Amino acid sequence: MRRRFPYWLLARRSVQLAVLAAFMYELPGLGRVVTGNLASSTWFGQLHLTDPFVALQALLAGQALGAAALIGALVVAVAYAALGGRLYCAWICPINLLTDLAHWLRTRLGIRRHVPVSRHVRYGVLAAALCASAAGSTLAWEIVNPITLLQRELMFGVSSGSWLLVVLFLFDLLYSRRGWCGHLCPVGAFYALLGRFGRLQVGASGMGERSASVRACPEPQVLAPIVSGQAEAVRSGECMRCGACMDANPSAGLGMRVRIVARPRIPRA
Repeated sequence: MRRRFPYWLLARRSVQLAVLAAFMYELPGLGRVVTGNLASSTWFGQLHLTDPFVALQALLAGQALGAAALIGALVVAVAYAALGGRLYCAWICPINLLTDLAHWLRTRLGIRRHVPVSRHVRYGVLAAALCASAAGSTLAWEIVNPITLLQRELMFGVSSGSWLLVVLFLFDLLYSRRGWCGHLCPVGAFYALLGRFGRLQVGASGMGERSASVRACPEPQVLAPIVSGQAEAVRSGECMRCGACMDANPSAGLGMRVRIVARPRIPRA
């Protein structure tokens, strides 16, 4: 097996850092490209985008949303639903930078301790957050949302939520492999459901050795149908479309592709 330059990782980091930089800095001659934050933002003074999970909490809480916010949420929801999977988690979310660092250190330090947490817990947290929003007439998850806390820390130097970010980092580093993003985060659960039928998929050709790809995958269960030969593409919404499986082994026969029309499944003899 040969490794190649991690093109997908480089692409993801470039996008993540570019998005953060757009919120934090002005461009010479253009000023601010975007105002707001990842929950609700306006790009180039015209394009309003709203996190659909935040919009859903607001609607359940009985809060009125303006037309721009609703349209912005619809635009984002349609885009992620069409592409599929947890693209937001891998390509936009700044917490991914923190948890990936924890995983990298965990691997380098040889930390093996792992507290098993069911991946279904995140869906329970998602349901609880939505119920709390409806019952409390507030955006319940946004009170403790690590994404909001980290972006506020980076943009304004506000440190009130730093302790939560430290706890999250140490949890992933010392106790549970990819525990936050892979098992607990309701934002990831929301986008997994939203992107369940997306058309951007990791596809397979041939029967290459894929053990390294499975080890590298943040959500290894999504590759099981491909590894077993039962499917030729990952259809799970839990797939992050991060490309880690392809970076890990270019000989695995895996690639990103857009499938416009789903092919009928051919029963095995």
